[in-house]
Amino acid sequence: MSGLARDAAAFKSALHRQDYTSWHSQPPALQAQPPPRHQERASLQRRRNGQNVVYSQPADTGTGTNVNTQLVYLVNHLKSTGNPMRLQDLAILTNTPVDTDKVLLEKFKGHDRVVHDPKTDLYSYRHDYNVRNKAALLTEIQRQTRKGGGLSVRTLKESWKEAPQAIEELEKEGEVFVTRTLKDGQMRMVFWNELKPTEDQGGMRVEEEFLDLWHHLNVPNDVDLLRALESEGLQATAAAAPTIKSGAATKKKGKKSTARQRQIRLTNTHLKGTIDLSRDYVAPGAPQK
Repeated sequence: MSGLARDAAAFKSALHRQDYTSWHSQPPALQAQPPPRHQERASLQRRRNGQNVVYSQPADTGTGTNVNTQLVYLVNHLKSTGNPMRLQDLAILTNTPVDTDKVLLEKFKGHDRVVHDPKTDLYSYRHDYNVRNKAALLTEIQRQTRKGGGLSVRTLKESWKEAPQAIEELEKEGEVFVTRTLKDGQMRMVFWNELKPTEDQGGMRVEEEFLDLWHHLNVPNDVDLLRALESEGLQATAAAAPTIKSGAATKKKGKKSTARQRQIRLTNTHLKGTIDLSRDYVAPGAPQK
């Protein structure tokens, strides 16, 4: 027994000395290799210059070299600015040779949306509506409503950036009606309110009590509606049957009928008894067949 005890003690001491950490531990992570010196310098130089190049996107080539392309840049910039500008300022801001290229300058002056003031030598964009204040906006809305239509809020905003705020103020004052989209409630069209909300002329909002009564009314279904009409001695109107126009003959589809032979009416009755018209003409002296 003493030998077995010595062996057990030796085995336990060997287990205590054994290192199990290598069985479950992961190998040490590889340290990232630092980038080369020239790559660090190039990246640092791009950061200093403020260049954030995205190579997956096409490079911006500016206004191009085509005259029509440069003309589009000029007109769009003049539209977005909203204020009159000098020709030299336009050339610098749009990077176009409009101040030196005669062909481009001629097309720019001849554009239907460009207005040139010869007194100040300034160029401005011609909007659809020349409104710059609330009073002029209301006058333009009244003019268009008398013609039978409203004005687009988007078009008014292009002419005057503060038009939406002025329209909301006019709506609160009861001067205009505004239609909105169902999805997000954005303003679409604006109309002039000819009937002012006064007690004498009307046009005021209906009281909430009558609105609740109106919305609580239930429309009966078709069956109950027919029964209610019959109880009152009435009858529902039926759809009018389509009438066939007289004289319009209906053709049946089928086989085509053979053409009928028309009877020939003889009108040369003065030759009766002299020539037999039922026979073919035979010249005198010719042999008969």
